Amino acid sequence: MILPNIGAFIAWGLITALVIETGWIHLIGHNWFGYDGSYGIVEKLGHWGSYAKDDNAGIVGPMITYLLPLLIGYTGGRMMYDDQLRGGVVGAIATMGAVTGSPVPMFLGAMIMGPLGGWSMKKLDGLWAHKIRPGFEMLVNNFSAGIWGMVLAFVGFVVAAPFVSGFSSLAGKVVKFLIDNHLLPLTSIFIEPAKVLFLNNAVGNGILVPLGITQASGSDGKSILFLLEANPGPGVGLLIAFALFGKGIAKSSAPGAILIQFIGGIHEIYFPYVLMKPRLIVALILGGMTGVATNLVFDSGLRSPASPGSIIAVWAAAPPSSLVGVTLSVIFSAAVSGAVAAFLLKIDRSDDDGDLADATASMEGMKGKKSSVAGALVGSGAGAAGSPIHSIVFACDAGMGSSAMGASVLRKKIQAAGFGDVTVVNKAISSLTDTYDLVVSHQDLTARAQQKTPSATHVPVANFMSAPEYDDVVALLAERNNGEGGADGTAEAAAAPAAGGVGSDLLGRDSIVLDATGSREDAITRAGELLVARGAVEPSYVEAMHEREQSVSTYMGNLLAIPHGTNEAKSAVHSSALSFVRFPQGVDWKGKEVKFVIGIAATGNDHLKLLGQIAEIFLSSEQVARLEAATTPDEVLEVLGGVRQPA
Repeated sequence: MILPNIGAFIAWGLITALVIETGWIHLIGHNWFGYDGSYGIVEKLGHWGSYAKDDNAGIVGPMITYLLPLLIGYTGGRMMYDDQLRGGVVGAIATMGAVTGSPVPMFLGAMIMGPLGGWSMKKLDGLWAHKIRPGFEMLVNNFSAGIWGMVLAFVGFVVAAPFVSGFSSLAGKVVKFLIDNHLLPLTSIFIEPAKVLFLNNAVGNGILVPLGITQASGSDGKSILFLLEANPGPGVGLLIAFALFGKGIAKSSAPGAILIQFIGGIHEIYFPYVLMKPRLIVALILGGMTGVATNLVFDSGLRSPASPGSIIAVWAAAPPSSLVGVTLSVIFSAAVSGAVAAFLLKIDRSDDDGDLADATASMEGMKGKKSSVAGALVGSGAGAAGSPIHSIVFACDAGMGSSAMGASVLRKKIQAAGFGDVTVVNKAISSLTDTYDLVVSHQDLTARAQQKTPSATHVPVANFMSAPEYDDVVALLAERNNGEGGADGTAEAAAAPAAGGVGSDLLGRDSIVLDATGSREDAITRAGELLVARGAVEPSYVEAMHEREQSVSTYMGNLLAIPHGTNEAKSAVHSSALSFVRFPQGVDWKGKEVKFVIGIAATGNDHLKLLGQIAEIFLSSEQVARLEAATTPDEVLEVLGGVRQPA
């Protein structure tokens, strides 16, 4: 919730640094030009001097009181429920209740009320999904969001605000106790190892940033807490030691890593060096303690978070009175960290060669995805330009219908091209890990897939059955995989359906309709009711089919749609079965024409095999034409002969 809004935090920090009474404009004007009076618009913006009429004057106060918490609440709500932004809106309304319930900056309250608003709105919408009469959807949606938002605003005001105020007060007392007793440097014993173990975002943005902003909103206008995790000094000192006294790959890669860490602010670049030689954590801890102690001595801090932890961001967020102390804290911490690391490296007799790659892989394992900067240490990672492609994943919202069929079509093309060693699997976007070389997804879902797999090559498609992008993937394989493959043949040639009739236990004549009319919703309901009538599913499965369609379209291309239930509806399936509904005049499927609607219910993993068989048939324009011209259920059964009950 914090990371997407870091730009807003930086904007608030820069505004604060410029326009408050102790800010840069006042300091420069007074010292350089002899200004000694009202500053007009600057005075109004900064809420100081004679203009300080109330707590909401100026721009600095309202931003930290209202804008930043509401952004966090909206982001949290939208993360939980992204349907037409309803989750974000309700999350923001709920957060506003907490904001107005206490004078304390309500960042922790926003982290509670925002996700609660989105999650609870999603659950409420599920209660009356597909039960609203046509024409009343907007009325129900708007009033349900408004009424529930009102309830949560009251909860935020009465419950969340007092809770967060009490927690902030307690946390403030703990920080004050540590500072008053000169114990704050000891926090580095926990913070520095936590960073290397990839808990830096949890520690920094989840704990230190909210507490720091609360502290910075006080009379001092700054907080030392912003520097406990973001100080680039310990990391750059460690890397300097490797550049001077390291060996092999670690030594040669350290200079580039210094620029990435110190200027770019990407601290994770030095984590593999520590994982490679864990004893070096001592250097980071001592360096971190030195930086904290220096800031305590000089009473220095930052006005806002320094994100990323670059020296540029640190200087930009530092008030004029803290520039010297902050700069010295970086220098001294780098010196101590570098000296200790150099000593440990000098007495180390082991060989570094080959260890850095393993350490980088270990770091990425803890991170849960490929590192965007790991290539600077051990070369390009998966999906990098020019690297071979060995693993492809077809991702969709649930990892079932559309992705299974798309993966089947793409797999056929790749195998026909001679790339038998390339794996093609299908998964839900939520379960993706950044370990694949190439990711194919529907164009509406590509942005979400990129968040989960930033290191991979991404290919968005709009048509699952006959996407021209599939040929581009095959061409990319030929380019990257050293020209291997290239066997003659096409997916269409490999897609000839098997002869023979469909087993009566899968698709029966009474589950085939050839002259249907109606809307997309009618088509889904009809396909589901045929499955219910066959005894394959419970009536609740039909609602789950509508719910799946609301999440992501089941349009496949080649005039085909395959409505099916959600993962949660598996318990409503008694046996694998198909239904076939033809719309001779076509039906509008979110802007795409559909004539064939095949309802699918499957037990276990049968749906994957069924979808693959259906894909083979609909890749053939001849078979699609036969289905379009069929006049009896028997003719449909003859065409769908390749679809059989999985063994």
